[in-house]
Amino acid sequence: MIVIGLDLAGPSNHKDTVLTVFQQNKDHLIFQKMISNISDEEILYEIIDLSRLDEVVIGIDAPLSYQDGGGDRMSDKQLRKFIVSLGMKPGSIMPPTFTRMVYLTLRGIKLTREIEKLHTNFPVSIVEVHPGAAMGSRVSEKKLEYVLTYKQNLSSRKYLKNWFEQQNVIGLPDGVENESHSIDSCAAALAAWHWADQSLKPQWIYTAQPPLHPYDYCC
Repeated sequence: MIVIGLDLAGPSNHKDTVLTVFQQNKDHLIFQKMISNISDEEILYEIIDLSRLDEVVIGIDAPLSYQDGGGDRMSDKQLRKFIVSLGMKPGSIMPPTFTRMVYLTLRGIKLTREIEKLHTNFPVSIVEVHPGAAMGSRVSEKKLEYVLTYKQNLSSRKYLKNWFEQQNVIGLPDGVENESHSIDSCAAALAAWHWADQSLKPQWIYTAQPPLHPYDYCC
């Protein structure tokens, strides 16, 4: 199984979009490559190439649906409650139609529908993920501060780079800690792996509610 972690930014912000590829080897995810500043077209080509080799699982850090009428989806409400119970801040869960989120939601919905139309050799599956929650729900309570500060703090990202090794996500290159989008991409892959591998399980999951919410959401 090939696992992709995809940290999306808005449609005009390729610079902050990071795709990271891992290969599952028994109970490990082994780093293969990381691509930053990537467009939708390049993402699709990458998925096509990888799907020639093996099953592909993609964890996408972006809303992949929105609530009809606006506001929170039920999944957003439940995930916000879950992360607050861990000691995390509720503000990291924003409604998909919120002003700061709506273009990211647009890109997430558009991209997933394009992925579904691809002709691939092996199956491709998609899950919506929340990288911060994926990390916050797996670190010890004493180390939660690293998750709360990693977007601003290099030393926190250095800690998390090493922490991934403890989660059997191995081989991350030097420099992955230089900015938070790379860390988010790796955490997206971690959540997607635990969702897809039947011997593992997510820390939290809201199952798909098609047709309006067609993808599982997990961390």
